[in-house]
Amino acid sequence: MASVKLTDVKKIYDNKVTAVHDFNLEIADKEFVVFVGPSGCGKSTTLRMIAGLEDISEGIVEIDGVVVNDLQPKDRDIAMVFQNYALYPHMTVYDNIAFSLRLKKMPEDEIYEKVTNAAEILGITEYLTRKPRALSGGQRQRVAIGRAMVRNAKVFLMDEPLSNLDAKLRNQMRAEIILLRQKLDTTFIYVTHDQTEAMTLGDRIVIMRDGIIEQVGTPTEVFEMPRNIFVAEFIGAPKMNMIDTELVKEGDRYFVTPFGAKIEVDGEKRNELIQRGVEAGSIKLGVRPEHIVLSEEGSEAAIPCKLEVNEMMGSELHLHVFTEDGTRLIVRIPTINLTMEQRNALVYGAQLYITFEGKVMHFFDKESELNLIYG
Repeated sequence: MASVKLTDVKKIYDNKVTAVHDFNLEIADKEFVVFVGPSGCGKSTTLRMIAGLEDISEGIVEIDGVVVNDLQPKDRDIAMVFQNYALYPHMTVYDNIAFSLRLKKMPEDEIYEKVTNAAEILGITEYLTRKPRALSGGQRQRVAIGRAMVRNAKVFLMDEPLSNLDAKLRNQMRAEIILLRQKLDTTFIYVTHDQTEAMTLGDRIVIMRDGIIEQVGTPTEVFEMPRNIFVAEFIGAPKMNMIDTELVKEGDRYFVTPFGAKIEVDGEKRNELIQRGVEAGSIKLGVRPEHIVLSEEGSEAAIPCKLEVNEMMGSELHLHVFTEDGTRLIVRIPTINLTMEQRNALVYGAQLYITFEGKVMHFFDKESELNLIYG
């Protein structure tokens, strides 16, 4: 097992394009860290630099305290699982998993023990004599993971291993990776563009954009304390609603005034605004769809809106509404709280009133887009 440390790491391609800027991160021994961000943000490039598959333009990469910048991939004691499985089509599952061990001239009885043990953990024992073309996508991915497992490497690197699977298989394999992590008890670095994978798998999440780290934190931290608007909108589905409004200060009380409503900021959020000395002014207000609730006409905190789209998601409804000034918002409503009459009334053009509590609000600077409390 090993720690991984990246210090001022950069990747600059021959055409002078910088894919990764001054990447600094320390990953503890046995930690599961997820790199997440939109396509082209540099997450896979960073992983490949750790693996030795991409040259490091500047900076230092250390594995278990050893600088590995000039070491070949085979000498870094890492195991990597790729997006496209990268299996040898002419070999059986057994031979695919055993391939790296045979290159090391390991005795066949030891190879057999390692391969069969990995196959049992991954539930692919019955497929050991088959060729990859006879397997489903999920089974092939298990083989690819098994091939990495038997190497007993210090660090496990996984580059979007579930992106080629359908939704049901992705959910299943995600759970299996969590169980695998518990069994292997090693250091994992996992790359994905799927924020659900990041939130469910990672001890910590590294959120990237344009080759830059936007925020590093636990799933709870990046969800509840987003550093800026990008992180706030990227983490969570549907994404956080952003509203142009005014932050009003009356003595030691704060209010926001979205769409003519007046909602008081209370709880810890109010205390943090006071401690930070935040002044009144124009802000971007962030509210997650699940924190908006249906309200009654006449309340000072009620926001009038019209229903545009009603998405039935099973246990909840996703209501796409637009306010009187044309701003579009998304509201998540649990279906268990609604009568059949209420559900039937949620049709296109229906007049609704929504609101939210002060403790669930996020406040962002309009210019810098930084969180006024956590930025």
